[in-house]
Amino acid sequence: MAQTMSGAKMVVQALIDQGVDTVFGYPGGAVLPIYDEIFQQNSIRHFLVRHEQGAVHAAEGYARSTGKPGVVLVTSGPGATNAVTGLTDALMDSVPIIVMTGQVPTFMIGSDAFQEADTVGITRPCTKHNWLVKDTEDLAETLHTAFHVAQAGRPGPVLIDIPKDVQFADGTYNGPSKIKSHYKPTLKGDINSITKLVEAIENAKRPIFYTGGGVVNSGTSASQLLRELVAGTNFPITSTLMGLGCYPAKGDNWLGMLGMHGLYEANMAMHDCDLLINIGARFDDRITGKLDAFSPGSQKAHIDIDPSSINKVVHVDMPIVGDIGHVLEDLLKVWKSRGRKTQSKDLKDWWKVINSWRNIRCLDYKNDKKVIKPQYALQRLEALTKDHDRYITTEVGQHQMWAAQYLDFNDPNRWMTSGGLGTMGYGFPSSIGVQVAHPKGLVINVAGEASWLMNMQEMGTAMQYGLPVKQFILNNERLGMVRQWQELLHGERYSQSWSESLPDFVKLAEAFGAKGILCTDPKDLDEAIMEMVKYDGPVIFDCAVEKHENCFPMIPSGKAHNEMLLGDASTDGVIDSAGSVLV
Repeated sequence: MAQTMSGAKMVVQALIDQGVDTVFGYPGGAVLPIYDEIFQQNSIRHFLVRHEQGAVHAAEGYARSTGKPGVVLVTSGPGATNAVTGLTDALMDSVPIIVMTGQVPTFMIGSDAFQEADTVGITRPCTKHNWLVKDTEDLAETLHTAFHVAQAGRPGPVLIDIPKDVQFADGTYNGPSKIKSHYKPTLKGDINSITKLVEAIENAKRPIFYTGGGVVNSGTSASQLLRELVAGTNFPITSTLMGLGCYPAKGDNWLGMLGMHGLYEANMAMHDCDLLINIGARFDDRITGKLDAFSPGSQKAHIDIDPSSINKVVHVDMPIVGDIGHVLEDLLKVWKSRGRKTQSKDLKDWWKVINSWRNIRCLDYKNDKKVIKPQYALQRLEALTKDHDRYITTEVGQHQMWAAQYLDFNDPNRWMTSGGLGTMGYGFPSSIGVQVAHPKGLVINVAGEASWLMNMQEMGTAMQYGLPVKQFILNNERLGMVRQWQELLHGERYSQSWSESLPDFVKLAEAFGAKGILCTDPKDLDEAIMEMVKYDGPVIFDCAVEKHENCFPMIPSGKAHNEMLLGDASTDGVIDSAGSVLV
């Protein structure tokens, strides 16, 4: 039933009616009426972050680990502008979040009032949609529509800018059932196009599934259907950084991640395949490499709910617009009804070629008994935590790529990282959002010291709410990925890629009231990791690693997939896949 209430109360009531139980935010003058309403209820938990960028990244972590939208509340002016990085990150990675910002009263808009900014104008390019609400009567409908837009179709961030006088004024509130949105993305794929793809599957000699974050966003049923399709066809499967976990890393058909720092076998299979089936990925530049040399001999299919992503970068022969889950369900039905056919003899030959590429052992490296190699640190982290209820977030840089290479993900929603925008400072606040959503889970943020320092203030949030997030910092005292590119591409001119003033991370942890652990010797690593895991509270783990290690494999900028750089130890058998030293 329609109710009369203030705009501030409408905000809280809409969140409750939308099933929201968690909000990340930071108060300020332009949102105090909403914060006053939050104070007077017990249905929604509010988590006070230390910076608005941290609020949005925390909401991203919450959303990506649950499949539910993340919610943010910040004030006007700098509160809103501080949220822009998180909004852009969420837009690039298709994360459903609802950001509510305060605004100066409507009669002061345009007067350069205190903490005024053109929030809608600033955030138009970095949101899926945004609104400035000038009338309290429009607020309820806008709030409910925002939730629909954020989650429907290709997910993404939305923003609602709410002037302070709109929050004070009374208006009519209706629940979400009264809202009829005009935004209705296509869910079911065209059956003729699906049948054409089935025919290609039946005739392919060297096929590959190329999967992305769209599979994860479509829900667990989509991942299950994908696994059924892979098992039935026996096709090899690879994934983007964002799609890790949609197919299990322990699966027999798994080739590992592809792209700039992807595995040799995945990239070579992508280059040499005759049928490329893109499921929920967007052909981004970190995957395609040199465009005119990308998978040159293949027929290409692309399944995506976002029609603007199809033929945007790579022309495809079989475009299918629809939700991944719906399309895979129909694809399986058609394929089964036609006799479950594949070119099994050619597939066996294709797998022989792929296994020869696997024998290159592209992730092997030369271990050192005196210094911790970052690859070894992550192999030991994997071995010691894989049986836990584990969630991994990362910052951005070399450590991010090593985490994707050496940690295994067997289920979706367990891997949270910044892909499209590559946001340093993402991982720590994201880990807070994940821990809020999964209080009993083991949440580990794999970080570099430079990225981690960008949002280190969120230790205050972790401590205030007793969130036992583990910060696993691979500390090489360098901007590792920048330094690597300077070594390989810029004549070893290391311009501003190191820091001469880093904190003592153990003392920093203790200053916040958390636990600090320093590990410098490989022989102490296992014991130190277990100390981190067992500690019932936030931990900063300072893992001192080799300062000049490079992340391989690597496709140099402007090169094709079959022009990869490999590390010195590939094919040498110096270290096995479990991280055990062989020599």
